[in-house]
Amino acid sequence: MERQYFDEVYQVVRLIPKGRVTSYGAIAAYLGMRSGARLVGWAMNASHSLSDVPAHRVVNSKGLLTGKFHFKTPTTMQRKLEKEGIVIIEDQIQDFKKVFWDPSKELL
Repeated sequence: MERQYFDEVYQVVRLIPKGRVTSYGAIAAYLGMRSGARLVGWAMNASHSLSDVPAHRVVNSKGLLTGKFHFKTPTTMQRKLEKEGIVIIEDQIQDFKKVFWDPSKELL
């Protein structure tokens, strides 16, 4: 079950456009698991060997880079997001609502 769920999470994450981010909870809600944000986080932690899963585009519900320590270096996540045009100050995405991508709205 967990592997299948991880694969579903990865399918959604692959659809996040460059320069946009979403949250663990938004992905869980889209997949019908309202309290599954933690499981989405586990999926993201396990995704780093998959080069086609842009895990750097998944942040917490407030736009904080809470997953940054699961990347190769603690600055990798921020560097990747900034390369896509996202402004980050002290681990906080600026204009979070503007760059937020909600799969429940975007994919329906």
